[in-house]
Amino acid sequence: MRTTCFFIAPYYRVVLLVLLSLSLAGCGLMDFGGGGGGTRGTKTYTVRGKTYRPYLTADGYREDGIASWYGKDFHGKKTANGERYNMYSMTAAHKLLPLGTKVRVTHLRTGRSIVVRVNDRGPFVGNRIIDLSYAGARELGIIGTGTARVRVEALDGFDGVRPGDMDGRFYIQIAALSNQSSAQDLVRRLQGRNLGGRAFYAPSLGLWRVQAGPFNSLNHAEDLSDELNRQYPGNFVVAE
Repeated sequence: MRTTCFFIAPYYRVVLLVLLSLSLAGCGLMDFGGGGGGTRGTKTYTVRGKTYRPYLTADGYREDGIASWYGKDFHGKKTANGERYNMYSMTAAHKLLPLGTKVRVTHLRTGRSIVVRVNDRGPFVGNRIIDLSYAGARELGIIGTGTARVRVEALDGFDGVRPGDMDGRFYIQIAALSNQSSAQDLVRRLQGRNLGGRAFYAPSLGLWRVQAGPFNSLNHAEDLSDELNRQYPGNFVVAE
């Protein structure tokens, strides 16, 4: 990933805000690399105060816009899906496509095209729609110009899930606390606000996880997560 964000949880002496891997960069509310609702690489995230909700599938995706590229300054650093960025691999960063999606990128002026795999989030500059690796930019012929107008087309869908809401059981991870009584007290406060709530011990972490819910739709849970972020910064949605 190419943006670093920090979480602050100023209540109940939070020892650690646990970032769960749901099979999804990370920044804002979550790590980029895990998935949401069982669909890998589609987790909501926040960069520079703006929240992005990736598509649940790449099926039918096609968009024209500006492509750019990134190179040696990021070589070896972690990408959104946890891989190390390799500027010599045919990869790309995209703000909304599920991580792992393969796309065809066509230079609209020259007609030259390449196939790259999305493994990172970005670009977060202006109206650019895709950030190519150095290798991808070289093959497309845009190293010198830096940017070009392109068409991006998904070559595969993702898990057969269509964009939109998802039904199921969703929770909002509020905190991970070392003290059981503090965790139970926080659950009571959530329940007093009609947000439901539960606390359970995670032996591998030695912490009590506190979650609001359950909620029966992903959109509802994410909307509530946004509302709660001021009081409980760093909260995030998990699927049961």
